[in-house]
Amino acid sequence: MYLPSLTALFHGYSAVTKLYVGNLPFTATEEAVRALFSKHGTVEKVSLINDRDTGRPRGFGFVEMSNADASRAMQALNGTDFDGRSLKVNEAQDRERSGGGGNRGGGPRRY
Repeated sequence: MYLPSLTALFHGYSAVTKLYVGNLPFTATEEAVRALFSKHGTVEKVSLINDRDTGRPRGFGFVEMSNADASRAMQALNGTDFDGRSLKVNEAQDRERSGGGGNRGGGPRRY
């Protein structure tokens, strides 16, 4: 597990960049993706996303690398062929999780 340095925590940034990797072949493995990205620097973590219901690959994932390595990998690998698929590689965007519960009516509840 990656833990940022105290300096990184103090300054409010992380020394690791999470990359979105799209259009992966459904046969891709974490090991194969790690090997591909390792040519451009140290890979901290690889996560390939599977469908919640079927368990089958969804064709995308995330790779975490140091900022400089991630920048190099993004430039080198975006649009390149990986097992017959043209990869889409860019910096992952945080997204709000849609979730259950909470106030569905909009606005505070009044009694």
